Amino acid sequence: MARPQEKLAESLQALRELQERGVIAVRSADLSRTHRERLVKNGFLKDVMRGWYIPSRPDKTPGDSTAWYASFWEFCASYLRERFNSDWCLSPEQSLFLHTGNRTVPKQLLVRSPKGGNKPTILPFGTSLFDVRYTMPKKDEIVEKDGLRLYTVPAALVACPEQFFRHASTEVRAAMAMVKDASDVLALLLEGGHSTIAGRLAGAFRNGGHDRIADQIIGTMKTAGFKMLESDPFENRPPQILDTREASPYVNRIRLMWQKMRGPIIERFPATPGLPKDIDSYLKHVEEIYVTDAYHSLSIEGYRVSAELIELVQSGAWNSENNENDREHRNALAARGYWQAYQSVQESLSKILHGDNPGTVVGDDHSKWYAELFGPSVTAGIISVVDLAGYRSGPVYIRRSMHVPPPREAVRDCMPVLFDLLKEETEPAVRVVLGHFIFVYIHPYVDGNGRMGRFLMNTMLASGGYPWTIIPVEERDAYMAALEEASVDQNIGPFTDFLAELVIAGLEGKVTTELPPSN
Repeated sequence: MARPQEKLAESLQALRELQERGVIAVRSADLSRTHRERLVKNGFLKDVMRGWYIPSRPDKTPGDSTAWYASFWEFCASYLRERFNSDWCLSPEQSLFLHTGNRTVPKQLLVRSPKGGNKPTILPFGTSLFDVRYTMPKKDEIVEKDGLRLYTVPAALVACPEQFFRHASTEVRAAMAMVKDASDVLALLLEGGHSTIAGRLAGAFRNGGHDRIADQIIGTMKTAGFKMLESDPFENRPPQILDTREASPYVNRIRLMWQKMRGPIIERFPATPGLPKDIDSYLKHVEEIYVTDAYHSLSIEGYRVSAELIELVQSGAWNSENNENDREHRNALAARGYWQAYQSVQESLSKILHGDNPGTVVGDDHSKWYAELFGPSVTAGIISVVDLAGYRSGPVYIRRSMHVPPPREAVRDCMPVLFDLLKEETEPAVRVVLGHFIFVYIHPYVDGNGRMGRFLMNTMLASGGYPWTIIPVEERDAYMAALEEASVDQNIGPFTDFLAELVIAGLEGKVTTELPPSN
């Protein structure tokens, strides 16, 4: 008779075969009842709704939403295909979000189908799917992307209501930059006789500095006999014109986010003290607070480290070969890597404090920080040396976050833009807040993004003469919630306020960040 471990192994093999075929949304029919019940009982399958499951990990705590958010889009694609075949597509608004690289998990996903039931389907963690009975757009107005059926960009721009241009201006502007010629939208406008929509789109393109497309829309519609009234649906004008030749919508999205968020940051953040005159004293202070900084930064990432361990690896007295406990070993390797990276960051600080452009410095040096951060883990054989070669080569998900970082191919487009924006930015406060936020928004590495983001934040603080600032582990929940609101709702205010409060305390000498008492 097979032992329980052998039976579980058989069930896991069945699940593995499904995953190798790309199955994320597991139907009851995909597995035998025995395999299914065994996998659910042992935490390897999680039920989403009756008859539908997603793979999960048994080591996750109850209520952990990570597996669901990571599976959301693939699950919905499979579920909708099974339910409606090809007679469905996402709403024009949601289509534009996805076209422009915003893969945030929505609270309610709107779906159009002639077979829709006009009612919600409840999904885990407060999410839902609402299928509306609606006439489908024409076949050539739909495009499939990662299994999701979307309105094409031109069709979505025509179908979106006026208020969406104000509510989601970042997405709409990024989508408009994907329109290369007026002919992309004119056929839809003429065929539908959409003179009001044509006036709105002409006004929108002109607002974005694309006068040629606006004039072509107006001229062609008038020639066809339509009365035209151009109207601008946006609330303000962008500070710069997006390049319609830019191949990656993620790049334009980041540029738009940067410009949109600058104002609130400048309003909220304390004025720059200016570069310090005594550079040696500044660097000495950074060196002196290393143990406290390492404790809090590593603790935020879930490592269990003590001041004693940090000081041990700092001094070089810790020996990886003498540590047999796996968890303690990993904690110590993380602490050693943090020490090595901290030294590299101080070299970058020195360049910035001596007047080098901060964007150029971090653009040149951040790969060195990362190599030092994970160098000990490579030496110990825990990760491959190839992992230090560059940015991630696959997808990554943030624990319990509805924000889905850009795909790997977009990372290579986005990172140079981030450093360009840092180079061009004249306000240190903006470099501080958006340097950290955009870095973790992109999430360029498989691991270490939080630590790297805080290193980047502190180099940008130095560029304005602000003190090195430690984010306390006790404030982790507020810190992560503020980043989530910036990522999901595009509201940078709470994150700015969170950092500003810590920086002000540092400027006033009221920092209370401490180490826990020794055991």
